[in-house]
Amino acid sequence: MTSRSDWLKEPGLAVVKVGTNVLADARGHLDTHRIQQLADQLHRWIAADWQVALVSSGAIGAGVGKLNLGKRPTDLPHLQACAAVGQTALMQEYIRAFARHQLIPAQMLLTAADFENRTRYLNARHTMYTLLEYGCVPVINENDTVSVAEIKFGDNDHLAALVANLLRAKLTVLLTNVDGLFDGDPRSDANAKRVPIVPAFDDDIHGLAKATKSTLGTGGMGSKLKAAQLACSVGSAVIMANGSRDGILDEIRTGADVGTLFIPRASSATAFKTWLGKVRQPKGTLTLDAGAVRALLEKGKSLLAVGVTAVSGSFSRGDVVSVCDTTGKELGRGLVNYNSADSTRMIGKTTEQIEQLLGKLPYTELVHRDNFATG
Repeated sequence: MTSRSDWLKEPGLAVVKVGTNVLADARGHLDTHRIQQLADQLHRWIAADWQVALVSSGAIGAGVGKLNLGKRPTDLPHLQACAAVGQTALMQEYIRAFARHQLIPAQMLLTAADFENRTRYLNARHTMYTLLEYGCVPVINENDTVSVAEIKFGDNDHLAALVANLLRAKLTVLLTNVDGLFDGDPRSDANAKRVPIVPAFDDDIHGLAKATKSTLGTGGMGSKLKAAQLACSVGSAVIMANGSRDGILDEIRTGADVGTLFIPRASSATAFKTWLGKVRQPKGTLTLDAGAVRALLEKGKSLLAVGVTAVSGSFSRGDVVSVCDTTGKELGRGLVNYNSADSTRMIGKTTEQIEQLLGKLPYTELVHRDNFATG
């Protein structure tokens, strides 16, 4: 499927992400017209048999406005305070806007730990699916009142891609304040042209990202391209478009040539392996010799300690580790059967030697092939 109509002719599940600079002005005051427009259009998507989850930025920005600060703070306590004030204001506006259509928005605040921990990851998925079953609209945001790294370095573009994987979304829509991906910066280059379709990600595409940043938001074009690539890698088509335009979601749903469509990579990975390879972060690294690399990648074998040349990091049994070749290139990620101390002792040893060393052999492999996923 390589056209908009291919991805939109049959309803499915869509994740729609809307940025702070779509929802609020430069001083952080929420745009009630824009929020109502968003709710009206999502209602029409639902009426057309789509299921929709909304990833909404805007809490910190709304807090800036409510507290009349004039600009976004830079230190963590004040950012967290803005998030606490702004999140309630943001949800009040969504409740008001969706009430016109007898739709109930449901707040879900997530942190990176909710995606790292397998049980919490599955609980979040079950909750969202149940909300969709009830006909609610999940409104998802990072829990900025307690998330430290997310406020400093993260953005909701990445969160939207993770939610797309979590829900196995057919389509991910990234609403920003530009008309899509351009071959130059449209704000400074009058000759810059919109890129309508991106069939694959390469260095040329990533090179189009410009280091632009807004007054209230955290993500620029670079973060949006990374998020689009992540969502595409797990089978979700992505459309990046201008959320400041009235009716933009209606245009997208009917297949209009707006924004930029990113074609997903065909993916047959199971949900577990997608979570393992794309979502959870590794706690350590196993470096393999050439023979182990061939056995793992070409023959589909499990990883044995005899093929490991180095162990780094501190991890426990069941943690995710990065599996690399001797050049440091990551080959994939897997759930390790031994902690870092035992793994280090086992380097280069056969199963018989390991049993003598440890006095037992609960597992013959360091990483079982069923618990390994390539990148």
